Amino acid sequence: MATAVLNVTLVLALFSCYFALLASAQAQLTYPPEVDALQAIRRKLKDPRKNLRNWRKGDPCVSNWTGVICTMPQPDGFLHIQELRMLNLNLTGKLAPELGQLSNLTVLNFMWNHNITGSIPKEIGNIKSLKFLLLSGNQLSGPLADELGFLPNLLMFQVDLNQITGSLPKSFVNLISCRHFHMNNNSISGQIPSELSSMPALIHFLLDNNNLTGNLPPEFSQMPKLRILQLDNNNFGGTEIPASYGNMSNLVKLSLRNCSLQGAIPDFSSIKTFRYLDLSRNQLTGGIPTNKLSDNVTTIDLSYNLLNGSIPSNFSGLPRLQRLSLENNLLTGDVPSDFWQNENLTATVRLIIDFRNNSLLNISGSIDPPSNVTIRLEGNPVCASANQLNIARFCGITIGDDDFVPGTGDETGSSSNSSDSCKPQSCPTDDNFEFVPDSPVDCFCAAPFEVGLRLRSPTISDFRPYIVPYKEFITFNLGLDLYQLYVKSFIWQEGPRLRLFLKFFPQYINNTNKFNNSEIQRIRDIIATFAIPSNDTFGPYELIDFTLLGPYSNIDLQPLESGGISKGALTGIILGTISFVVAISLAITVFVYKRQTKSRHEVSKKQSSGKVPIRTESVKEFSFVELEAATDGFKDNVRIGQGGYGKVYKGILANGTVVAVKRAQQGSLQGQT
Repeated sequence: MATAVLNVTLVLALFSCYFALLASAQAQLTYPPEVDALQAIRRKLKDPRKNLRNWRKGDPCVSNWTGVICTMPQPDGFLHIQELRMLNLNLTGKLAPELGQLSNLTVLNFMWNHNITGSIPKEIGNIKSLKFLLLSGNQLSGPLADELGFLPNLLMFQVDLNQITGSLPKSFVNLISCRHFHMNNNSISGQIPSELSSMPALIHFLLDNNNLTGNLPPEFSQMPKLRILQLDNNNFGGTEIPASYGNMSNLVKLSLRNCSLQGAIPDFSSIKTFRYLDLSRNQLTGGIPTNKLSDNVTTIDLSYNLLNGSIPSNFSGLPRLQRLSLENNLLTGDVPSDFWQNENLTATVRLIIDFRNNSLLNISGSIDPPSNVTIRLEGNPVCASANQLNIARFCGITIGDDDFVPGTGDETGSSSNSSDSCKPQSCPTDDNFEFVPDSPVDCFCAAPFEVGLRLRSPTISDFRPYIVPYKEFITFNLGLDLYQLYVKSFIWQEGPRLRLFLKFFPQYINNTNKFNNSEIQRIRDIIATFAIPSNDTFGPYELIDFTLLGPYSNIDLQPLESGGISKGALTGIILGTISFVVAISLAITVFVYKRQTKSRHEVSKKQSSGKVPIRTESVKEFSFVELEAATDGFKDNVRIGQGGYGKVYKGILANGTVVAVKRAQQGSLQGQT
């Protein structure tokens, strides 16, 4: 019974220990050096809106600190920081070098805080697991450290819209996994290192609006996967565009606007993927190449150069062409009318042909373009001698608010809205509910959430014909129905880049009119982690904001399901472990108790059924001390024999009597009664 009590006591002790473990686990489960690093990072930041107020409470992973996303428990028994998602939190201050101690980090995102200053810590180069370095939209300054070039798993290097100076480190050639190199709108200077042409995975190279000088590296034509090369508004000092750029077999977009370039235009006709060419505002000379470009071309801008000769006919027959800008050159001859007589021109495509300020004398052929084609001929001799109304209408048109000039912010729009006939009072707008514009069910009222995105380098000039393809592309990658996405509005910004305002509506199932939390989180995580693949038409994108209003305003989004663990889940794991251990302990206790009870019962039964003991009243008893003295300590010289029970010794008692003393051998079972 004592043993059973002992086992019960042991179980209670285990119970107490595991409850103590639970409390300890909730108090400290994140790897301690990483907790120290987070605290150092917090000390360097200022948080005027108190978005990081919970960073002083509990454990970073268990307590779900704002923007801190963790791994599942690792073999070392700890959780580790997997992502810092500090997007658009209005933080100020500086980035701490202790960021380099987050050795399991895959995403470092401080985008659009606007006022984070100082340099990018070189210690970030220690985070070998890092995949996304996202620091756009701040006031970071100083040069880029060589150490940042030793991130073998980095996929996206995004530090645009800062104040970074200095040259590009040659060490960046070691970014062997980097696909997106976005550093536009800084003050990066010097020549582009030719070594960067050896970056094997690079597809987007965006360094427009910097202070780059020197030559364009001809080696870039050897980059096997390069699709977008955008270097507008740099100063390449009167150098030429390498002719080898016409051999970039995967190139989709080449934008070298206002780069002080001279010489001839390379022939890009062999690039079957080509969509967008902007070489405007340079000092390019010679004629325009006459070979036909790819049918995928949407935009050709060669304006504000010194190009001469006639306009070649190779610009006709391009079914997706949206803009052809040749204004402010030295072009002569006739205007070929087959540009707008193109039978392959898609009816939904709005084509702008701008030939202003050249030396064009006449229009050859028909002068009756379709309604979706705009022609501009001001500043040409053909307008000075125009005596026909059909020609005069091309000579003095001023582009109004409804006309499209990419990059000026004039083009705005939205998706169609099919809910105009629904009764307003049937949808509670005060709770952020509204009619789903393209719902398959009439007047379906639901609560959307809003997402702000920006397309960094689209290869189109007019977004309107691409609204439906864009919705199809996004909803397919998010696993949604087409009607669940509504393009609220869009506007072209400097670059040109395209700002999009999107609304997402819940799916119509049993009249459900709200998203559940897990679905919002799923969509958020796909967009925020760039899981939507790159697209040649829309280019790379960036997340500007993720707005939850109305019924979603109090949602506390949890970490990534694939990379984090909630407090409730962790508590469940520990409590489950405790329950299992206690159950095993109780089972062992019951087993031991039953076995001991059975053993005592058998011993008692054996003793009760044994032989009747011999009467020993006349037998004298001797103590062990007396026998030990009689045999001189059981020495071998007085041993007279040995049997299975033990050894026999000759002894002499205190009264002189000689006796034989048999000493039992340890472990012997003989003599038991």
